[in-house]
Amino acid sequence: MRSVDAPSDLVRRLRDRFVESGYTIDGVRERLGDMAASALAREEIVPAMRATRDGDPLAMLIRLWWLGAPISIAAADLPLHDLIEAGLLVRLGDAVQATVHLQPWDTGSGAPAWVVSDRKVRPGDPAIRGDHVVGAGGASANLAQLGVTGPVGRALDLGTGCGVQVLHLAGRAEEIVATDVNRRALRLARLSWRLSGVPEVDAREGSMYDPVAGERFDLVVSNPPFVISPAARLTYRESGFRGDDFCRDLVRLTPRHLDHGGHGRFLANWLHVKGEDWQDRVGGWLAETGCDGWAAQRDVQDPSEYVELWLRDSAEQGTSAYRERYDEWLAWFESMDVTGIGFGWIALHNSGAMDPVVRVEELPQQVELPIGAQVEEILEAIKLGHRMTDEALLDAFLAVADGVVEERMGPPGADDPSRIVLRQTRGLRRTTAVGTVEAALAGVCDGELPVRPLLAAIAEILGDDPADLLRRAPETLRPLIAEGYFRVASTR
Repeated sequence: MRSVDAPSDLVRRLRDRFVESGYTIDGVRERLGDMAASALAREEIVPAMRATRDGDPLAMLIRLWWLGAPISIAAADLPLHDLIEAGLLVRLGDAVQATVHLQPWDTGSGAPAWVVSDRKVRPGDPAIRGDHVVGAGGASANLAQLGVTGPVGRALDLGTGCGVQVLHLAGRAEEIVATDVNRRALRLARLSWRLSGVPEVDAREGSMYDPVAGERFDLVVSNPPFVISPAARLTYRESGFRGDDFCRDLVRLTPRHLDHGGHGRFLANWLHVKGEDWQDRVGGWLAETGCDGWAAQRDVQDPSEYVELWLRDSAEQGTSAYRERYDEWLAWFESMDVTGIGFGWIALHNSGAMDPVVRVEELPQQVELPIGAQVEEILEAIKLGHRMTDEALLDAFLAVADGVVEERMGPPGADDPSRIVLRQTRGLRRTTAVGTVEAALAGVCDGELPVRPLLAAIAEILGDDPADLLRRAPETLRPLIAEGYFRVASTR
């Protein structure tokens, strides 16, 4: 591919062609059908190839730009000469083939958008180049779901790659800066933005925060090269830093670039090391920022699972180097006493608080998406749960949060349950076991009476000492407020 800085007129004609033919996220889903679309989400292209056998214009666009298959020149209703000149197509006899992967993308705004990247790598393909530009996928969608949903001033997409996060920021951010260490990534990202009608992006080349030294932003988002490996072979996923130091440094350096009230939202990997609590490790990163912070581990893999995942990602299964790289990677993990690798979300808020709060937790369950709009509420609940004095908590008017249900478990016919659970049916969908007192309080608190008289009444019903129950209550109620089971309706 010689260049992807295609002329503006060509970009406009290509976009118009996509819209006219229905080469949009909804159009492709409808054209392929549920089975082929689901298979394509798993990177299985055979059902999609079968679904596009008829050769209609939309089918040809899907085959050419998404599936990477050659199509005949006669069937290609496109400005072929100009696309070849721009390096986006190559001629193969009587056929043409795309040099890039160009797929529709759903930003949630309703406006059509497209993402341009290098062609997808599949088993049997040649080894991918070190500056390969990976397309948008599950991680991209994950970060977009975590993002701030309201309007922002200056926004930074650190490590923009194919530019997908900018598409989600467009229309909400007054100014967008996007950086990447990979020059080819920035060229492809510019094409993604121009095709999607987002021309005003300040794209800068460089590593980490180097391209924006001394600058501050209202929002920083990053899907960084978080893969933890012994060698930085592929720029899009590996930084060359030792272990999880890149993600650690990204978190530590972010506050220098956040305006007061600014937010950081990142994906990250972190190590689980023998003899060390991973929550202390990640919590230490957050505590050093001086910001309110929340980290949620969404998945954890043992070293062998992790290595297999990323060797599949680079289509190295079945190659002569597979076993050697697998063994080298495992030996490297073993040298650091690594027992697992976690993947998750990190959110920072530069609230300016003198006593910032930090929470690190596991969230392996499905959660209500998008989660981005809830992050500020999550941080606020953490603050309330930990900052309220015992007296203020007992005098607060609490209410059970929307979507919280109670489950009681025990042998059939038993008078008392052996276990009582509060479950969130919305939001983060946490589950926690509670005692009889907490369950009783959840059954009566509706924001109309403060906690103190409610607990006194519960103590009388249960035959407990009211003074002792009131003394013990704050310790058990704090985590329930911090985790969003109770909300503070009022502190009057």
